[in-house]
Amino acid sequence: MSGISIIGLGGMARAIGARAVEGGNAVEVVGRDAAKAKEVAAALGGGATAGTFGTTPAGDIVILAVPNASAVPVVAQYANALAGKVIVDITNPVNAAASGLVTPDGSSAAEEIAKAAPASAHVVKAFNTVFGHVMAPGRPLDVLFAGDDARAKESVSAFIESLGLRPLDAGGLEMARWLEGAGLLMISLARHGVGDFNFALGVSILS
Repeated sequence: MSGISIIGLGGMARAIGARAVEGGNAVEVVGRDAAKAKEVAAALGGGATAGTFGTTPAGDIVILAVPNASAVPVVAQYANALAGKVIVDITNPVNAAASGLVTPDGSSAAEEIAKAAPASAHVVKAFNTVFGHVMAPGRPLDVLFAGDDARAKESVSAFIESLGLRPLDAGGLEMARWLEGAGLLMISLARHGVGDFNFALGVSILS
């Protein structure tokens, strides 16, 4: 099992945290609101703890569960406190109308986060194609992920498996821009063809 730190106190942080605790991982919850972080940790149970925002996270895997606009500033603020960590970017950098992405041309949110992170940290894109509210315990969902460092990807893959989910490696970090496009597509499907957000993106392997 893994030691993880979740920076963020929203729905995705709680959803991933709940499955992480159930999977036997050591979970630290971190937010700017220290009192709320303690409340979230207590609600998760399983020995989850509340960390201090801006200090070195306890977990080797750090899940960045903050709004996209806050992601790079948070990583920059943490600076060397993230040295040697595996940073999991779960953000979907969509515009207010959910009609496009707000990332620079030829880049992705994950790649911009990697630029802001210490050189010894490794960014992996994951979980952005899974809606938090469908991540209820027991559902065998697929989690697509991408990254450049093989060891970091192995640790994230093992963590995903500990949640009872299926990790699917999409390739190098340059593929994050396409995973983010898939996240945008899911939002558009929810608003149009599907009609709600109660669905999941998965891969069927045909024999």
